[in-house]
Amino acid sequence: MSRVHRTRKAKSVKRWWALMALLLLAGCREVRVKTYAIGTTPVMGGNQIEIVRDQPSLERLGIKAPVRFKGEFGVVLLLGPHNRTGYRQIVESIRANDERVRVVAFESAPADGGEPAADYRTYTLWIIPNSVYRRGIRVEVVTPGDEPVAQTELP
Repeated sequence: MSRVHRTRKAKSVKRWWALMALLLLAGCREVRVKTYAIGTTPVMGGNQIEIVRDQPSLERLGIKAPVRFKGEFGVVLLLGPHNRTGYRQIVESIRANDERVRVVAFESAPADGGEPAADYRTYTLWIIPNSVYRRGIRVEVVTPGDEPVAQTELP
């Protein structure tokens, strides 16, 4: 076998392996969920999960975030209300399958008891690609002790 023929064959094999690797990676891609914002909002209510599909819905919750709604949607976990400063959300895990998304989360009270404040709720905003949006998927939040906190279904 000539040296030129071996070089061409090696390049052909490398291209084939590169193509196979690309196909495998495309088939195994992970969904990238970004925790975009954690904070507080003065909008009242109780514990809830909101699915946000447009900017006005996000603004009604008192949250400002640059979600690109053409390719993404938001999931907001709201907990509270509180009248002392210092509460924050802690998300222990997020697990998903074909039927539901289960979030284990809770709020941490301020160690020093906090200061008096106007009523507020804490929130966590996740930004998720529209490609994984599936009508009917149940989203539920539970405490580490498996007590229900909030739930919703993707409309």
